[in-house]
Amino acid sequence: MVAPTPRKPRLSLVKAGLGLLGLLLVAGVVVRGWDWRGMIDSGLEHLRAAGPVTFFGAMAILPAAGFPMAAFLFVAVPLFGPVFGTTTTVLLALGAATVNFCLAYAMARRGLRPLLKALLERLGYRVPLVEDGDATDLVILLRVTPGVPYVVQNYLAGLAEVPFGRYVLVSVVIGWPLIAVYLLFGDAILHGKGQLAWLAGSGLAALLTLAHLVRRHYEKRRLKP
Repeated sequence: MVAPTPRKPRLSLVKAGLGLLGLLLVAGVVVRGWDWRGMIDSGLEHLRAAGPVTFFGAMAILPAAGFPMAAFLFVAVPLFGPVFGTTTTVLLALGAATVNFCLAYAMARRGLRPLLKALLERLGYRVPLVEDGDATDLVILLRVTPGVPYVVQNYLAGLAEVPFGRYVLVSVVIGWPLIAVYLLFGDAILHGKGQLAWLAGSGLAALLTLAHLVRRHYEKRRLKP
């Protein structure tokens, strides 16, 4: 099995550039003394006005085209938690995320396969070659490898023709806890809930540490003769 490691740092450079741009924008806002709380509340009201069908529908579709899933995760509970309750909102977000990773897999497995393969190779990712017995290992490695964008993980699994049922099962087992923690963390940060932010941050750190240990385990297995 070929590991899904990037050959070129193009995507990392793009992400670094976007991060720098974000820092510059934040610095500009601080210098000008803008009303952060008012800006956030106004933005949330505009998004909430679009309605849950539009929001969760966009969440189910847009990340398959490369839009950051984190943008939805960070605001979902602040937007619709007051309307539906936190638990229902988390479940709606998990459902939308599941539809999304199934959609991206289908796109890569079927109609858009040649285009997506060329795109990923241009970004510096190798399409993994996987035997049936290694399919589960591949999905686990994709889900726990840091730095591989969510949409790229889904495309690589589809291009590798991982069995769909196995792909969904592993993605749910690994992905749902992380998604739920991100949802709660976003709500805690935007609403200034210090204790919840600490708990969500601790949970996220624990899950990322576990993902790191799982990745090391699979890398050691691969290196064994």
